[in-house]
Amino acid sequence: MSRIFFTVLLIGLFTIVNAQHTLILNQQERAEVIDDILEDRLDNLLPELMRREGIDMWVIISREYNEDPVMKTMLPSTWLSARRRTIMVFYDKGGDNPLEKIAIARYDVGKLLKGAWDLNVFPDQWEALVDLIKEKNPKKIGINKSDYFALADGLVHTEHEQFMEKLPNAYENRVVSAERLAIAWLETRSEKELQIYPMIAHLGHKILQEGLSEKNIHPGITTTTDVEWRLRQLVTDYGLKTWFHPSVSVQRAAEGNQEFLRSFSRRPDHEVIRYGDLLHVDFGITYLRLNTDQQQHFYVLKPNEKEVPVFLQAALKNGNRLQDILTSNFKAGKTGNQILSASLDQAKAEGINGSIYTHPIGLHGHAAGPAIGMWDKQQGVKGTGDYELFPNTAYSIELFAATEVKEWGKLVRIMLEEDGVYGKDGFYFLDGRMEDILSIPRTK
Repeated sequence: MSRIFFTVLLIGLFTIVNAQHTLILNQQERAEVIDDILEDRLDNLLPELMRREGIDMWVIISREYNEDPVMKTMLPSTWLSARRRTIMVFYDKGGDNPLEKIAIARYDVGKLLKGAWDLNVFPDQWEALVDLIKEKNPKKIGINKSDYFALADGLVHTEHEQFMEKLPNAYENRVVSAERLAIAWLETRSEKELQIYPMIAHLGHKILQEGLSEKNIHPGITTTTDVEWRLRQLVTDYGLKTWFHPSVSVQRAAEGNQEFLRSFSRRPDHEVIRYGDLLHVDFGITYLRLNTDQQQHFYVLKPNEKEVPVFLQAALKNGNRLQDILTSNFKAGKTGNQILSASLDQAKAEGINGSIYTHPIGLHGHAAGPAIGMWDKQQGVKGTGDYELFPNTAYSIELFAATEVKEWGKLVRIMLEEDGVYGKDGFYFLDGRMEDILSIPRTK
């Protein structure tokens, strides 16, 4: 056994054991998966989306360290940024012809886009791009600009100015916003991604539930801030990343209604966790370029308690019911605002006091696609809420249901968030959802 192989074997065994028997790929293995998925998306998904949105040429332009968010998702695993100025061109000739994937750059973009800039012929990069446009003579040239979707607005002002300055007048009226195409690329999950996404959500749940356990919480000593940083450390220990800093908050019987009214920014730091506290956590990871966003609740048992109080479990059931109401209103072609309105009306009719602020998830945490409410916009969201629902898209079902708990003499807000997919057969959660508040320590 070579020394290198033995070292790799030890690292692999440590990774598996450390993740509690859930396999986490090493960096080389991750790169192979990422590139395989990206190649499949470019070859099979992108042509379909370009035809759906009526754009036969998509031009994406970025400079190093100031990348278009879409371009970042198209870079191979070994490219951590664009190089100098990178221009990607995707051209659909139509018929049975494969999509042409061209880089107007000094380098091939991995194995996926062939470099097509010959400096001996075109010393100026823009001239090389214009020559390609003339050769292909597209009907519509899509560029990434958008009023409402930041992730589809990646063409910076300087690059846009230079592109339009170099483009011949005859082609200017063919330039259109690629907003809907950019959103479609970002939001649509391929079959290969749908195969791996449940395990990513499962990993998120496992780390979250380890962080919120007796292993990491000692009532009277541990603070909410301690738990937040412990979660961050667990993510690092597992060789993963998080796309936002976790948050942990408390609701308890002795505090009146003040925690219910706190905004995220005003939540107190270093709050000591006590027996009888209801803890809430907001947490997410990034793995294989896909993200999770999960919120769950945990109850710290008092010394004489054996299980979570029934009245808190009943409050959770109201939250689960609001999840069901929302996802039952997912229908292809409905806008985010239509889904929001129908769901809130139904919740009100059932006597549920709730709020819905659900967002797409995937290649970004707060991803492209239809916004289904925001915490401060329950009447609808202009622009992003007017975009419609498409199949094979993923969402963080984020909401709260407030329940009057007479035992505590107050409203208790159950804030839930679980990741799921809207597919051809309807909506499903990637790794289930919390249907029972977990106790600290666990009793079963």
